[in-house]
Amino acid sequence: MTTYWCEHALLPDGPAAAVAVTVDGDHITGVTPDAPRSGTVLSGLVTPGFANAHSHAFHRALRGRTHSGGGTFFTWRQRMYAVAQRLDPVSYYRLARLVFTEMVLAGFTSVGEFHYLHHGPDGVPYSDPNALSHSLVAAAGDVGIRLTLLDTCYLTSGVDGSPPNGVQQRYSDGDADAWAERLDSFRPGSPLVRVGAAIHSVRAVPAAQLTVPVAWAKANGAPLHAHVSEQTSENDDCLAVYGRTPTQLLSDAGAVTSGFVGVHVTHPSEDDIRLFGAARAGVCLCPTTERDLGDGIGPGRRLADAGAVLSVGTDSHAIVDPFEEMRGVEMHDRLAAKARGVFSPAELLAACTRHSALGWDDVGAIAPGAQADLVRIATDTPRTAGSEPAGIALSAFASDVRDVMVAGRWLVRDGRHKHTANPAAELAAEIKELLR
Repeated sequence: MTTYWCEHALLPDGPAAAVAVTVDGDHITGVTPDAPRSGTVLSGLVTPGFANAHSHAFHRALRGRTHSGGGTFFTWRQRMYAVAQRLDPVSYYRLARLVFTEMVLAGFTSVGEFHYLHHGPDGVPYSDPNALSHSLVAAAGDVGIRLTLLDTCYLTSGVDGSPPNGVQQRYSDGDADAWAERLDSFRPGSPLVRVGAAIHSVRAVPAAQLTVPVAWAKANGAPLHAHVSEQTSENDDCLAVYGRTPTQLLSDAGAVTSGFVGVHVTHPSEDDIRLFGAARAGVCLCPTTERDLGDGIGPGRRLADAGAVLSVGTDSHAIVDPFEEMRGVEMHDRLAAKARGVFSPAELLAACTRHSALGWDDVGAIAPGAQADLVRIATDTPRTAGSEPAGIALSAFASDVRDVMVAGRWLVRDGRHKHTANPAAELAAEIKELLR
């Protein structure tokens, strides 16, 4: 049992000073504000660990490589397909380990990996049909981050049901029942790994097969995620084929419940917003990716006001920084509303610590009984000096994170990950090798 004395700590009721936090094993057993200074001192602000609710680890290889000549989401996607074609279980492990390291250094203690790269070249399964899933589990285990592997059903290349082509064949199990059968055979074998289900999009899973991943998630008590209305073309195609929006189609299949997380939801109709709100469904906003790809500004405030439960993710990893995602949620809505203070700092921090979106209901709070995930943020840097603790969401950057604890174990101390001495050099070398 260890007691940490925090100069300031973000508690469920807001920031407090002089907080003693007692950790026994992997759980917090006591929290006492206004405590005398004793035990291990943590200066600055201590927050719960941050949750990265939406990640595609291999997209990290594209950072800074897709901007010459302008381009669109679809030209970006072609570059992404080229990276996906080159990956194998070994290279995927190496890249994911470094991407997960970057996340932990930034203060993320959980990640939801939206995983759709399942098979070998030309769609031929590996001898272990979950080999690439095991690569991600091994990478997360070596880094120490919590992983919710959101195994993604991906069957078609368009809303019209056209078959997968090119690298998309690596994503497809043929039909939803085969996807579920493969997923049923997967055993991650780690207490820091959970398995969830994902529907890539209504573009990639026909309406007649949507009920299979919905039923799998319900039967296994697992989270269910899906890309929803990321581009207006997705809405247009869905309306043309089914006469319904993507949200309405997913709702008809039973997907839109309190256990569901729609990712992006950038272009919902008013009826879509009401459906999310009435179900208390989740919405994962990924502002740094949405602006990088030119997707648009989603109606975050209107979704939250309707009753949707917000979380954030770094998606394509154009940036890996929880503070940038929090600021993006606020600043995007400021631009749309032409007003300041659309979200309070407390709301932004709640969205960024919402591990329940990934099935970790006992993570994300500095409170007795919660799992011991802690992040220490320096408040004396050129970026944070003078900020109130409550305003840290709008002033700090990932570089201000000094220490990170996951499940009672310190993974980052003084800005250095205990298992990776030089992640920048290793990332550069790995991406160079992958793209050569």
